[in-house]
Amino acid sequence: MSSSPVFFVICGETLDGQRFRPSDWAERLAGVLAPYRPVGALGGHLTYSPYVVPRNINGTKVVVIDYRLRDIEPLAWKFVHDFAQENQLKTAEGLTDVTKLA
Repeated sequence: MSSSPVFFVICGETLDGQRFRPSDWAERLAGVLAPYRPVGALGGHLTYSPYVVPRNINGTKVVVIDYRLRDIEPLAWKFVHDFAQENQLKTAEGLTDVTKLA
C-alpha cells in the first residue's frame, strides 16, 4: 500500500481553453471547503483545509483536492466534482505529484 497522497485537480481553464473567472475562484472554492480537516487538526482564521488547496501551476490557478476528502465527507467530494463539471473545467485525477501537471 502506498502512503503517497492522491489528488484530484481542478484547473482554471475551461474545456474550450478559456480562463475561468472570477480571478479568485480557486481561493473561494478552497475557502468553502476549509472546515474539512483531519481528525484532531486545528483550524485558525484564514487557513485552508490541508485537503483542498489553491495553487498556481504553470501560470494557471488550480485547486488541488486530496482524495482523503472523499473519505471524510463524500458530499464535499461530490461538490468539487460537480463544480468542475458544471463550469466545464479541465481536471486531472489520480495524481500523486501535482508539480508534473502539464
